Amino acid sequence: MSIAYRWRGPFASAEVSALHAEAFGADACDDSGQDPDWATMTGRYSLGWVTARDVAGLAGFVNVVWDGSAHAWLQDVMVAGRVRRRGVGTALVTRARDGARVAGCEYLHVDFEDRLRPFYLGACGFSPTSAGLLKLEAS
Repeated sequence: MSIAYRWRGPFASAEVSALHAEAFGADACDDSGQDPDWATMTGRYSLGWVTARDVAGLAGFVNVVWDGSAHAWLQDVMVAGRVRRRGVGTALVTRARDGARVAGCEYLHVDFEDRLRPFYLGACGFSPTSAGLLKLEAS
């Protein structure tokens, strides 16, 4: 099965929402209960994104947010169940890294659950770092 990857590839918000639900086991609804407008969000906040497509449609997606300068972050690495364990996630991250590098970023960051350490630190080549997280409560 052939998969085509594109930096800043076209997508429909509904297909990314469906992939998000499949990848994370939860819908991506915003506070109003509506599917997010991924096209508007990525257009406003992202350096870029990578799409992966096969004959069945959107097979993978990763969003790359940035600070407008040296730092970029992976957000929402998603792979459809039908193509998991075939290198799609690694290929998405590689293309995201390349897109950030071409844009002049010096660092690519990623946060992940501990169970994903082998993927990010092994398959994708990230180095472990110390980081912090502060959960902000809605006001």
